[in-house]
Amino acid sequence: MATNIHTRSTPDSPPLAGQWAVVTGSSSGIGRAIAIELAQAGANVIVHGFQQVEAAEQLAATIRKLGQESQIILGDLSLPTARENLCEQAWRIAPIDIWVNNAGVDVLTGKAADWSFEKKLDRLWNVDVQATIQMSRNTGTRMQQRGSGTILNIGWDQADTGMAGDSGEMFAAIKGAIMAFTRSLAKSLAPQVRVNCIAPGWIQTAWSAAASNYWQQRAVKESLLECWGTPEDIAHAARFLVSPEASFITGQIIHINGGQQR
Repeated sequence: MATNIHTRSTPDSPPLAGQWAVVTGSSSGIGRAIAIELAQAGANVIVHGFQQVEAAEQLAATIRKLGQESQIILGDLSLPTARENLCEQAWRIAPIDIWVNNAGVDVLTGKAADWSFEKKLDRLWNVDVQATIQMSRNTGTRMQQRGSGTILNIGWDQADTGMAGDSGEMFAAIKGAIMAFTRSLAKSLAPQVRVNCIAPGWIQTAWSAAASNYWQQRAVKESLLECWGTPEDIAHAARFLVSPEASFITGQIIHINGGQQR
């Protein structure tokens, strides 16, 4: 029976030693934390970003200081050609063992916060959903043909339960689509490729830093652990899910939210 356990590491080496990972949207936030976590576990990491070029360069430098290889690929994932280019460039660098679809549009802060509901939804659909689907199918087929690989997507814990308001409706639709796609893709690519999804809860990001007292209290109240999560909490889970330690886990949505108290 085919398995996704890699054999390049030894008992004395890091669990991801010798593997190559792509983390989309890794120039900041959760993506940055995941990229660093994978590098600390021995993986070489291809950093992807769009407009934050300096941040991407700084992350690549950090990964190299950890003793791993790192290269940068820039591109606007709202464009199908950029998604295809990212896959092509990545696989020219090295056979990809790990692909993390983390890139997403921030429609809660900055100028995007003032966009109409329709514009926000359209941009989220292009970047969060269509890019995840196109790149997962592209790289997943390559991994399947090679005989091994793992794909990790990012959902949202409240897509399962719902949340009132414009943001709740948008993100439930967008992240719910990603979570449903994950389950189906895992069946399509089995047994050679594992596909899972992390569904974060309230995580400290750029939005949370400026969130009102209402949201600060709500985030704490809705977690059994009575606190916000951090990007590193998501990164730790990501490292486990893409590692040989999780070789019998696929098609799963893993909620990382401090326990849901709703």
